[in-house]
Amino acid sequence: DRQTLVAVLQFLRRSNLRESEEILRREARLLGDDLGGSVATVATSSPGVAAVAAVPPGKGEAHGDYGVGPSCQCEPGNGYILHCATCLRVSSPSSKTTHSGDVSTVVVEDQPDVSAVLSAYNQQGDPTLYEEYYSGLKHFIECSLDCHRAELSQLFYPLFVHMYLELVYNQHESEAKSFFERFHGDQECYYQDDLRVLSSLTKKEHMKGNETMLDFRTSKFVLRISRDSYQLLKRHLQEKQNNQIWNIVQEHLYIDIFDGMPRSKQQIDAMVGSLAGEAKREANKAKVFFGLLKEPEFDVPLDDEDEEGENEEGKPKKKKPKKDNVGSKSKKQDPNAPPQNRIPLPELKDSDKLDKVMNMKEAARRVRLGPECLPSICFYTFLNAYQGLTAVDITDDSSMIVGGFADSTVRVWSVTPKKLRSVKTAADLSLIDKESDDVLERIMDEKTASELKILYGHSGPVYGTSFSPDRNYLLSCSEDGTVRLWSLQTFTCLVGYKGHNYPVWDTQFSPYGYYFVSGGHDRVARLWATDHYQPLRIFAGHLADVTCTRFHPNSNYIATGSADRTIRLWDVLNGNCVRIFTGHKGPIHSLAFSPNGRFLATGATDGRVLLWDIGHGLMVGELKGHTDTIYALRFSRDGEILASGSMDNTVRLWDAVKAFEDLETDDFTTATGHINLPENSQDLLLGTYMTKSTPVVHLHFTRRNLLLAAGAYSSQ
Repeated sequence: DRQTLVAVLQFLRRSNLRESEEILRREARLLGDDLGGSVATVATSSPGVAAVAAVPPGKGEAHGDYGVGPSCQCEPGNGYILHCATCLRVSSPSSKTTHSGDVSTVVVEDQPDVSAVLSAYNQQGDPTLYEEYYSGLKHFIECSLDCHRAELSQLFYPLFVHMYLELVYNQHESEAKSFFERFHGDQECYYQDDLRVLSSLTKKEHMKGNETMLDFRTSKFVLRISRDSYQLLKRHLQEKQNNQIWNIVQEHLYIDIFDGMPRSKQQIDAMVGSLAGEAKREANKAKVFFGLLKEPEFDVPLDDEDEEGENEEGKPKKKKPKKDNVGSKSKKQDPNAPPQNRIPLPELKDSDKLDKVMNMKEAARRVRLGPECLPSICFYTFLNAYQGLTAVDITDDSSMIVGGFADSTVRVWSVTPKKLRSVKTAADLSLIDKESDDVLERIMDEKTASELKILYGHSGPVYGTSFSPDRNYLLSCSEDGTVRLWSLQTFTCLVGYKGHNYPVWDTQFSPYGYYFVSGGHDRVARLWATDHYQPLRIFAGHLADVTCTRFHPNSNYIATGSADRTIRLWDVLNGNCVRIFTGHKGPIHSLAFSPNGRFLATGATDGRVLLWDIGHGLMVGELKGHTDTIYALRFSRDGEILASGSMDNTVRLWDAVKAFEDLETDDFTTATGHINLPENSQDLLLGTYMTKSTPVVHLHFTRRNLLLAAGAYSSQ
């Protein structure tokens, strides 16, 4: 390779073996010596990270990782060794040169500011030839073999965008317009929204504060291509001397090359479509502890009552040992589970233990779902919701339902005969006998009992709500940039968490309480604890709004869905991003983890539900059927059925057991991302249930596997 070659040439030069040096030079066709000076060092690695530096005669070697100059007019003998598109002048305007003793070093800024980012578009290419370059490459790709054509076609979109932006930046406005009009129709349909934004950038000034533009510039667009296809492309561009396109490939694209068969059109289409291309394969290699934490052990004192309970104890009785079985299984540590103390979790209070006991009793009466036994669905329709229903949540025990509204109110309803009551005033509380058995009943003020409580405090639409697992607290997040914590004992606001400067789209409590997550328009998700004013972690990496957030059942990870059309999985312990999933063609609006923690289901505006294997970091299924945005996803309590709710006014039930069985996650698939999705997802669809005219915004399985759905009736 070149690096070794140059090192050998340097050694020969230092040892005064001129003749050998010349022979090697001729053999390697490495022409053009510098003017009696030293040989420059060369650092080449993956595409886009190649660099050359020239050193004045008499100086030492140049070191450092340099940004690549966008074009090169190298002549033999002007101080460069490599005469190609990747040359860089040491005096390039975006780099600083420092001299320490004899060594010249180039330092390039890590985080580019807007002007530095845009200056990379200073090109010397002939603007009138851009259409010719692009159509030449297009012709080459369309005439190549089928197996390479699908892979190389991925280049069309990023090249189109960068060439257009380069023309606009260099003020060739008429050429840019003609280039856009000629080729924008060739791009894939899922890039239409991005192209609409792009078409509005017609002058250099427009590019300055444009976020989409900056995203595209600062993050390299990732393409996954087989080695054969890449070699074919490289050979074509070098033969055609097409430096302008080769520059863009080197500068702005990250080509993730894999060995093996090229991928088919279907395989590529399933994975592409996000704002920055696919995820690099390295991004999904980190180990993820997706197993569940061991349940704490405590006595179940209420079993005796159960025995006498009902006559038809037979059925639950049969299931009961099964449940204990699961209990004893969880006593052995799941090999994929994180250590118990990996992150500090709150200790169980007596009331929590009592609730767990109730949960176990309910679970004993749980209906086993499957293709032959579908759940009943109970739909809560919000009528006359002229305030605009924007968020819904239901408590784990299904006793309360909350709605967030566009008029900035939060409304809590009791859905059981038991009404909502507030705690008595301090004066009345002092009169209560604190030792009495029913003290928890006595502290409640009967005069305040009602089916509905309205919470005022936000100053903008409420986009997300979440009950705490112990039902003592409620979170709400709003366009006003705050997340509020409300007490369900007093129905007052306890804290307003300020961290986001823009609308907060979603918030969710951890399954263990105490921690919660929020995500918003500022493109970051934040992890909070209820007793801290400041966030504990900030998860940054998405290129657009974080639209939905979800805790993993073991609380060690958080999934976020974004308008950049990707899903990311974050480690709560250190804030690292451990998975990036691409494949959706529109903003993500719903996430659901399977109860065993192994799988993730995601729904988006493209009407598709995608299924992901978290351990292997792979897409394992695609469920097609909805015709509009999917706002709600939920697995049944034992994970047999996945329910999806959409703006198309339907609830659909899918066979999750069948979707996840016999997964092909061999090493080859994991290494190359050659996913093989079943052709027909209709085999997995168990039922479609229409509402009259109510978009589905929330789904919830009760502890006995009754499915609750909610939405606001829309009259149009």
